[in-house]
Amino acid sequence: MRYSEAFIPTLKENPADAEAISHKLMVRAGLIRKLTAGAYSYLPLGLKVLKNVEKIVRDEMDKAGAQEILMPALQSADLWHETGRYDVLGDELVKFKDRTGREMVIGPTHEEVVTDIARNELHSYKDLPKTVYQIQTKLRDEPRPRFGIVRSKEFIMKDAYSFDKDEKGLDKSYKKMFDTYHAIFRRCGLDTIAVEADTGFMGGSESAEFMLLSESGEDIVAMCDGCGYKSSLAMAGCLLLKKQEATSNKQLATIKEVDTPGVTTIEKVSELLKCKPQNMIKTLIYIADKKPIAVLVRGDHDVNEAKLQSCLKAKELFLADDNAIQKATGGPLGFSGPCGLKGVRFVIDHAVLGITNGVTGANKKDKHFVNVVPGRDFEVKETADVRYITDEDTCPKCKKKISLKRAMEVGHVFKLGTKYSDSMKAKFLDSDGKEKSFIMGCYGIGVNRIIAAAIEQSNDKDGIIWPISIAPYKVIILSLNKEDKDVAKASEKIYEDLCKEGIETLLDDRDISPGMKFKDADLIGIPLQVIIGPKKIKDSKLELKIRATNKNEDLPPQKALSAVKKYLT
Repeated sequence: MRYSEAFIPTLKENPADAEAISHKLMVRAGLIRKLTAGAYSYLPLGLKVLKNVEKIVRDEMDKAGAQEILMPALQSADLWHETGRYDVLGDELVKFKDRTGREMVIGPTHEEVVTDIARNELHSYKDLPKTVYQIQTKLRDEPRPRFGIVRSKEFIMKDAYSFDKDEKGLDKSYKKMFDTYHAIFRRCGLDTIAVEADTGFMGGSESAEFMLLSESGEDIVAMCDGCGYKSSLAMAGCLLLKKQEATSNKQLATIKEVDTPGVTTIEKVSELLKCKPQNMIKTLIYIADKKPIAVLVRGDHDVNEAKLQSCLKAKELFLADDNAIQKATGGPLGFSGPCGLKGVRFVIDHAVLGITNGVTGANKKDKHFVNVVPGRDFEVKETADVRYITDEDTCPKCKKKISLKRAMEVGHVFKLGTKYSDSMKAKFLDSDGKEKSFIMGCYGIGVNRIIAAAIEQSNDKDGIIWPISIAPYKVIILSLNKEDKDVAKASEKIYEDLCKEGIETLLDDRDISPGMKFKDADLIGIPLQVIIGPKKIKDSKLELKIRATNKNEDLPPQKALSAVKKYLT
């Protein structure tokens, strides 16, 4: 492709609404343009990268024995009612009625559709195992689109589904996809880690996320350098903390009610009462399957709703509103506490047990209790690990220091088991002549996220540094003076040679300054730059620049092709 004919609208300045490096560089390099919040058009460079990623995904999925299908984005809401996920996904599920009045959804994922296919087409254990996949645009009404294509309303996903006759078969299918994901990300040039993850609204017994460490990542992973433990924040276990010291004379003070007018937050109560947040008991009221639950955590900790929902075995869980809090505690929001609270189930985080002479809400407006002792001033009956791990915690495996790092999710694998096949009555006839539910697995990759992840991982102050495997072009020829006959002739010859070899090449033949060509070449991140200028061509020399290292080497024009091929292998 000649640059003079290409559509690559580069920008000098970062877009005002961009936070992540990948978002800034994708817009500046002319890969994408925003249509509306959470929806982007892919321009030619961006689409070329996307197609390269898709090719790698297809190669590896096919190699693993998965078969590609394509399911409709338009889905009947009836399927979602069958599994109960219609209400679980809430407002993120895009819903409407067609002209006949039938309720429809636009698919954010395809578990229901693929299970419907299986129950209609797979009838015997002899039909199993089967793994199918698709690459398709999905839609979720994301409330807070951020980071460009990383968290968007419309996104491109590879989702695969396995069907097995038993758990042993699922283990094998899951392992095959787990290994395939590592191969895909490795070929895309990504340095990913696999971490234990929460199954979320997908459900199932086990899942793992493939994460890329990135300062712009929207997720956090807990990592231990000692034993190699890795976990998503939602799943990281917390060890029981040591009990705090009581008073200086080792005596426990008597509980007392104090005035805290208009003070409702941990920070403000801490400041008013001159107490540390870690010596406060934060009480949050949740509604779990329509029943109020009082959840107690230390003042400097946060409730981990994934752990809490698992602990409660609740299908539905959300924070109570002001009216529900008033009804459950007798007091307003901001003043909830465990002392004297009746008729509400308590779940107490382990760390709360270490508090002595603590501070908590009194279930009255503008009132708190001080000198609170768990077990003395309120009953300690049900305790659990229901908080997020912090960087002050130790590794739950080896008890060494844990570190929290920002990361971007690029893939997720699940052991679904019979969650969907049971609810949708998707069964097959086993070898013993009995009907059994399919044992399912689900495996997702954010195809367009791989693009953002590659940029997050590999960039510098000048722009993108593409991995060769997914770069929109492998080589860019910078013809620095198109009026110079020797420069033009050498540029055309090398361009022709590279194209004949099937090497995707961009020839910058524009009538602009060399400085602008250098800036654009670095910005769009093509791995190899062949620089042809008037001075060096007179000495039968040109420059080959490696974008990843910014190192240059001089070589004769006739050796350009072999040098390029060496770097591409």
